[in-house]
Amino acid sequence: MSAFFREVLWQKLRRNRMAMAGALIVFGMFVLATIAPLVNNDPGAIDIARRLQSPNWGHPLGTDDLGRDVLVRILYGARISLLVGFVAVGIATSIGILLGALAGYYGRWVDVVIMRFVDIMLCFPSFFLILAVIAFLEPSIWNIMIIIGLTGWMGVARLVRAEFLSLRERDFVLAARALGARDARIIFRHILPNALSPVLVSATLGVAGAILTESALSFLGIGVQPPTPSWGNMLIAGKQTLGTAWWLSVFPGLAILITVLGYNLLGEGIRDAMDPRIKD
Repeated sequence: MSAFFREVLWQKLRRNRMAMAGALIVFGMFVLATIAPLVNNDPGAIDIARRLQSPNWGHPLGTDDLGRDVLVRILYGARISLLVGFVAVGIATSIGILLGALAGYYGRWVDVVIMRFVDIMLCFPSFFLILAVIAFLEPSIWNIMIIIGLTGWMGVARLVRAEFLSLRERDFVLAARALGARDARIIFRHILPNALSPVLVSATLGVAGAILTESALSFLGIGVQPPTPSWGNMLIAGKQTLGTAWWLSVFPGLAILITVLGYNLLGEGIRDAMDPRIKD
């Protein structure tokens, strides 16, 4: 992106209230995840004498059935959720960019092989594919990040392929070929920087999807395992006492809702800002 394009994009984003609200939420979650280690409390510290306390001055979000502070565990859970979101999306985006670039640039049989593989992958519901793979592996945060990334690259590949198909015959690409530039240089230096706009939107929305997937897996008991705090396993832990200790489920659920909403608002705002058909 040129400096001028970034400036225009920033100006449009600033005028989009929903996008700025999403950016504020995302920034707030980063801050909370950053300050989690600075909190003196241990997220796994057990204090049976204070079990199932409702929100109070000492424990603003209450305590769970083992006397652990819910606020502290949500802060540490934010680190897990954001880590899963960014690593999984990073893996998916890298694979999608590479395969989409190859398919769009070379075309012909390369395009046919890659896109048929994409079609096959899209035939399987992603969540059930993740469940099937995890069934054969040990549930851990690293396995979850890798699996989500390996099953979420198809949309990015299709976006990048479409952009490459429209850009590969442009004058600047033809000029690079005439100067003897190699394919790798043309792909990664000349075409790819001009094809990243839809990828940025997809990656932003993908973080929200990865956080939801991790939370769902942890809720089912095959994601992040206790005692490591995760918003998903905090939800399942609170299900048993939902009638008497509502805060054990409500606050982790709100954390998931607000975080996903923030990324969705930011992603929609970036998409609107990059769409030339939408006037200020």
